[in-house]
Amino acid sequence: MGSPKGLLPYRGKTFIEHLVDVTRHPRVGVTRIVLGAGAEGIRRQLGQNAADAVENPNWREGQLSSIQAAVRSLPGGTEGLILCPVDHPLVSATLVAELIEKFDSSGKAIVLPAYNSRRGHPLIFRATLYEELLAASAEIGARQVVWAHQDDLLEVPTGEEGVVLNLNDPDTLRQALGQDLR
Repeated sequence: MGSPKGLLPYRGKTFIEHLVDVTRHPRVGVTRIVLGAGAEGIRRQLGQNAADAVENPNWREGQLSSIQAAVRSLPGGTEGLILCPVDHPLVSATLVAELIEKFDSSGKAIVLPAYNSRRGHPLIFRATLYEELLAASAEIGARQVVWAHQDDLLEVPTGEEGVVLNLNDPDTLRQALGQDLR
């Protein structure tokens, strides 16, 4: 992308700021922003969100290592983890609130959105899965845990295409931001 994805602009904010904002919910007690490459520079630009930052020294090992850094940083007693990858920022607070409500009401171990039957992000993992996330294979990642719990998973249908858009290159970003995705 030419610069850290988390600092890319979206609706007057950075991707990180947008994700922090959409996950502000009465049921979310702890926020973690996991930083990898260029962590110090990003931390300086986070402003008030810098206190929520956790550095992942193993970021070269892939996304799972960042999930594991987040899990390790959580205080005891959390009920679950909302996983919001920075390259999937085009989600709304309304969707996050619906996922949380379904997490609470269903009792399922995993809750995730589905757009046109395609699973997307963010996902919510119940705390009972933290150990499995910590032990997952780096080659397969968190999908290993999702696949192992198909019978304890709830897909929440959504009209938000952003849940399946992976903004990993400038062309995809330009295309996505040129559309009204809500």
